[in-house]
Amino acid sequence: MRTPILRPGEDLPDGIAYLPAEETTSLWGRLPCAADSPVLRLRSGDEAVLDTVSHEGILEDQGRDPRRFFAAHGVDVEQVLPDAVAIAAGHPDRDPGRDGPHVVTGPIHVDGALPGDLLRITVVDHALRVPYGVVSNRHGRGALPGEYPRGAGAVSVFAGVEEGADGALLGTMAPREGAERTIRFPLRPFLGIMGVAVAEVERPHSVPPGRHGGNIDINLLTAGSSLYLPVQVEGALAYVGDPHFAQGDGEVALTAMEASLRSRLRFEVIAREDAIERFGELAGPLAETSRYLVPTGMDEDLDVAVQECVRAAIALLGARWGLDPEHAYAYLSAATDFDISQVVDVVKGVHARIRIEDLAGVGR
Repeated sequence: MRTPILRPGEDLPDGIAYLPAEETTSLWGRLPCAADSPVLRLRSGDEAVLDTVSHEGILEDQGRDPRRFFAAHGVDVEQVLPDAVAIAAGHPDRDPGRDGPHVVTGPIHVDGALPGDLLRITVVDHALRVPYGVVSNRHGRGALPGEYPRGAGAVSVFAGVEEGADGALLGTMAPREGAERTIRFPLRPFLGIMGVAVAEVERPHSVPPGRHGGNIDINLLTAGSSLYLPVQVEGALAYVGDPHFAQGDGEVALTAMEASLRSRLRFEVIAREDAIERFGELAGPLAETSRYLVPTGMDEDLDVAVQECVRAAIALLGARWGLDPEHAYAYLSAATDFDISQVVDVVKGVHARIRIEDLAGVGR
């Protein structure tokens, strides 16, 4: 494993703000709130390069020592990120019994963002910082909490990265030690956590997503996509984390292929009046890709999460294209996929893929 890694401060583009993942620029297990101070300030429309650190390999049940943990999987010490080592050794106030697992980079103040506006975070690019990742199942969570893990401890499955015949990057996984056959699957890097600060003065747990975004785990948020978030505090106080190399809808084992990313992001403020004109009143996060508008629904009950997503989709179709509720409901049933984002983060997530091309020429 001698593929170059992206260490802090290395190979950065000129003229763009950079935010490393350090103890002073990150939270571990909590999300920003109104009482937090920004670690970076941007103007609307600015881009920034952010480093993120995966929690896999640094957690307490993995020894909180990434050099030792990854060495057991054949990773040379120089291939372990120094910021991961520093974060694992820092954060003395972290309470693993009370806090979540995720390392979150931020918060970022975006000038002009006010409650009622939308913050649009556009993914310009993701770069892999390491050539490996981990998929874990632990502490009775996942889609089958009464059945897995089968033993007392966490199960952490190591996954590598290789280049396919067409040049595309693939994840690799050996089904058992010494196996000659290897499972291969395409990589689609994205950030599982993208969010804005809540208006409360207590930091939320990093696991359950909500109106603030957070741990939404929508795997469509790859390069070229955007996420719209209702601003709750002045400046938005945006943050990102939970980097993935790949994830299937549902994320059933608890984590997917978790591994550190460097992300180039653009932050834009959409004023309330313009936001309502384009999308109506958003109750929660809305994603956008070149093909889809992606409203979301979230609840501890998956049935309710589906219902909330359908309601959000009907409202979006009405606000954006002037569809009456009956025709919007019918169109969604005929042409829109409702996908399970994840079922493992206490609050379950559902997202709809509304094809933009279907509505071309339709107007209010």
